Formats: sequence, C-alpha cells, structure tokens
Amino acid sequence: MAAPAGRGGGGTGAGRAAAGGNGGAGERHERMEGGERLLPKGFPKLKNDTFLRAARGEQTEHTPVWCMRQAGRYLPEFRETRAAQDFFATCRSPKLCCELTLQPLRRFPLDAAIIFSDILVVPQALGMEVVMVPGKGPTFTEPLKEVEDLLKLRQKVDVTAELGYVFQAITLTRHSLEGRVPLIGFSGAPWTLMSYMIEGGGSTTMAKAKSWLYRHPEASHRLLRLLADVVTDYLVGQVAAGAQALQLFESHAGHLGPEQFQDFALPYIRDIARAVKSKLKEEALPLVPMIIFAKDAHYALRDLAHAGYEVVGLDWTIRPQEARAQTGKDVTLQGNLDPCALYAPKEKIGELVKKMLESFGTQRYIANLGHGLYPDMSPEHVGAFVEAVHAHSRHINKHS
Repeated sequence: MAAPAGRGGGGTGAGRAAAGGNGGAGERHERMEGGERLLPKGFPKLKNDTFLRAARGEQTEHTPVWCMRQAGRYLPEFRETRAAQDFFATCRSPKLCCELTLQPLRRFPLDAAIIFSDILVVPQALGMEVVMVPGKGPTFTEPLKEVEDLLKLRQKVDVTAELGYVFQAITLTRHSLEGRVPLIGFSGAPWTLMSYMIEGGGSTTMAKAKSWLYRHPEASHRLLRLLADVVTDYLVGQVAAGAQALQLFESHAGHLGPEQFQDFALPYIRDIARAVKSKLKEEALPLVPMIIFAKDAHYALRDLAHAGYEVVGLDWTIRPQEARAQTGKDVTLQGNLDPCALYAPKEKIGELVKKMLESFGTQRYIANLGHGLYPDMSPEHVGAFVEAVHAHSRHINKHS
C-alpha cells in the first residue's frame, strides 16, 4: 500500500456479481478490447480466514498480523518493479498493483493483503491533478484556495469510470491470491482528503486546511459531504470487485482537537460506515468488516468504537490497556507497535511483540504497526515481527 498521504453522486455500477462463488473459467473472464479481464466472481476458496474471524470477534488459534504499507520501498523487489515508473501511473496499472500487493506475501506469512493504491486517487477522481514530486511527495498542481474553487470539482462522480482501474486491480489480485489470505481495500477519510486538497501536499500544521474549518465552516461541510459520498461509492465498488475487508484512513485526525474532530471528522466517518453497509445490503454484496484508523485520535476512541466499524486501528502512542478500557468488548483492536521498533535487534522485536500481545490479549485483536513501514527498514526484521506475532500468540493461547 502506498503511504496514506490503504462522494456525491455517481453510482457504483449495476448488475454486479457478489464477491464470491465458484464459477468456471468462462464465467471469470470477459472479452475486452485489447485482451481479457478477470471478472469479480468465481474467486478461489479462502484458505486462511484468521484475519476475518478476528475482525468479527470470533475465536482464533493465533493472532493475525499484517502491516500498513507492507507493499513498500523497504522491499528490493518493490523498488525494482517501481523503477522509472511514475507513481500514479503505477496506481493506474492493475497488473503492477497486483504484483506489488503480492510481493510481501511471497516473503512473509502475513494473514492479509492490502491492495496497492493511494488515498489521493479520490481527489483525482474529483478532477484535481496530483503528481508525485521526487523528494517532496504528492503535490497538487492547483490546490483549493478559495470557497469558489469548490465549483471546479466534479459534483457527481461515477466511481466506475474514474476509479475502475482500482476495481480491476482488486479483482485481479483477489484471483491471483488463490485464496491464500483475505484482500483489504481502503480509502482516505474526508477530513484527511480535504486537508491534502487545500494544503496542496504534506504539512506539519495543516494550518491552511484548518483555517477553512474556522473561516468557512459551511463550505467545509459541503466539501466533506461530497468526499464522504464519493468514498462511500468507492468502498462499495471495492467490495463488488472482490475486497474482503475495508480500512478507512483518517491519517490527519491528530491535527484536530476534540471539538473539531466531533464537528468535521466523526460525523462523516460514521456516515460512511452506515452508508457502505446499507449499499452492500442493497446490492446483495458481502457485509465485509470495516476498520477505522484515526491516527492520534486518542480523545475519540469511545466515539470511534461506536461509529459502526468492526475494528478500531491504533497508533503506537496509546497503551493497549487504555484503548481496551475506552473501546469496550464489542470491537476488535488493531495495532500498535511503534514502527521504529523494527530497527531493534530481532530478539528485542520478539520481546516487544510478546509484551504487546500480553497487553492486548490474543483475541479480538489484529497485530499491526502503529503506522506504515518505513523505506529503510530491513525485510528480515519485518519477517521477525510477523513470526513473533504468530509464535507468541500460539504459545499464549495454548497455555491460557
């Protein structure tokens, strides 16, 4: 997954097959101009459902583990695949996204895959130009500056037309996984997307975006509503394409105080969960588990636990016991090892993982990092983290 910097109108397409089934080869392909494209049906039977069972609060023999940004630059094969290829051109290539998604699965016994993409494909679908500038990161050529700039955005987005390449990547990857592990789809949450669209890229303060919340609250809500509607259709489209779980990234939650979060982030996080589940039912699609990851939103954990998501993701700055106390027993927690812990010797990584598992407990829990993997991390240390989660959780379960 690319670094999270894993919608008004447009429908998600009619007549989709539910993401599952055992159709024959003829049913799994359709003839397209220039070749064949896999269809979102006839998927191989899932062999390892540990992640999905943990997400739903069911008993597991071991604690499942995956890593945010597990398809990333820390892998030499990732760097080789991405060499001399424009970042967003890569995101628009289903074949390359599939390959990048599968690479960490070939190295590590991970319990889930997450599609390689980027949260900023949503602003692109709204008509904004985003380029990846070497040494700087994602950059908007014309960020939103005035309220009038909202008129430049598409007010109705056909996600199949604008983001169909993501759906194709999900379908291809789901087939290519051959049932090894579930596939996670994702999107950025409205406030995080809005902040990028106004800042024009990364920011340490988000001052431009936050000024909109104070100076233009009504316009901010219009933009957030537009984004929420598009994100909803986008996530439903991902499930129709074969995604077996969804994660919503509110990566910039920490830039908001409790009141701003309550006004400008939480309502849209709730609405997306409710609308996605409603549309999945309407379209007879699987009701997949949903994960909310609101980085640094410690003040909102109780609210997030009741926002309609099966899983609440945590960053590394909160104690597991405190998170359990605030979220209760009805949601699964995900996280939250400090990514920098993977710079430690392998033995130390094992000790930290053991402590984390003992703190969270091995049930209703998905092991992960508190944020994404960094480019200079050792693949061997990532492997040590994954193996330690499996080994220690099995040992704890066996002796509990």
